[in-house]
Amino acid sequence: MCIVFTCGEHTFRKQVEGYEGLVCRCYNCGNYAASVVRSHPWFTFCFIPVLPLSIKGYEDVSCRICGFEQPLSHRPDVQAMRGGAAASGAVPGQAMPMHPPPMGPPQGWGYGGPPPKPDQMRYG
Repeated sequence: MCIVFTCGEHTFRKQVEGYEGLVCRCYNCGNYAASVVRSHPWFTFCFIPVLPLSIKGYEDVSCRICGFEQPLSHRPDVQAMRGGAAASGAVPGQAMPMHPPPMGPPQGWGYGGPPPKPDQMRYG
């Protein structure tokens, strides 16, 4: 008679209070798809959670696209948005004050008029 037992780990996740609905930029893939979650890992026996592997859990900034996780303590930009941006419905990056454009010539292509035309090419 053969009896098979399975052991493993399962992580329960929930959003952190004060960061509900907050979407921030992922430092790995660059998409605005990261949110703040609290993770609680558990040891499982036959798919039943038996022992918690962490007492307090972990607060991470987790990306829904690439799966990258970074501790919330390493993200001061996200900590500054706690409660304020999610409640007001602000888009990330709009809370910064606008500065007047620098004086001087415009940057990029096209400064100084169109490029000179080359001489007509002649064959023969």
